[in-house]
Amino acid sequence: MILLSPLGALGRATLQTLAAIGRVALFAFQAIGHMVRPPFYGREFALALLNIGWLSLPVVGLTAIFTGGALALQIYAGGARFNAEAVVPQIVAIGMVRELGPVLVGLMIAARVTSSIAAEIATMKVTEQIDALVTLSTNPMKYLVAPRVLAGLIVVPLLVAVGDVIGIFGGWVVATGSLGFNPATYLKNTVDFLELLDIVSSLTKGCIFGGIAALMGCYFGMNSGRGAQGVGKATKGSVEAAAVLILAANFLLTGAFFSL
Repeated sequence: MILLSPLGALGRATLQTLAAIGRVALFAFQAIGHMVRPPFYGREFALALLNIGWLSLPVVGLTAIFTGGALALQIYAGGARFNAEAVVPQIVAIGMVRELGPVLVGLMIAARVTSSIAAEIATMKVTEQIDALVTLSTNPMKYLVAPRVLAGLIVVPLLVAVGDVIGIFGGWVVATGSLGFNPATYLKNTVDFLELLDIVSSLTKGCIFGGIAALMGCYFGMNSGRGAQGVGKATKGSVEAAAVLILAANFLLTGAFFSL
């Protein structure tokens, strides 16, 4: 019995994990179904675009520019050990576009937007506003979830593109201002080194990360417990789940795009 107890705990944890994955998958399929079927709520969609996209630009821009600058410094310092300082523009470009740009934007969206969505929807559930929507013959999935997930799918790739450009600009500023690179040569090396696949992978990651971030906020908000404690747990759980899923999805997508 003593030996079977850990196995039983492991089995229960595995079953609970699989059940949670199933619930999230069903929730995602329902959200996708409501996105393509009328009625559509244009006002909610526009507000979601504003909240996820425009209002996230400051934190995305600041994160990207400092990351690009720090990346240039690190690559220069590392390359100096092998007399390879000239690779700074190429590595900054590929590092920002392939990995750091999409991942950092995704994590910033998870921190800012996922938590906001989860707290908002969970509060609506606690205050019975979702029940009021049902009473008014309005489907909460269609009114609350579908516009936010669709906005995440559309606007986060744009944020990733902006973050990539700003990150490369941050590397350019540091390289030309502190490391002695020629501005025109730096930009030429950056443009010549990047390939279409790099840009496509970056935008694809942004789309998937945006969908994950919005979906996790909606899922945890719709399934939150009652009271202030339930709202807090939903908010915390949504950010944790979104961050882990974004990093896991990044690994899988990187393997799919660049595996040899």
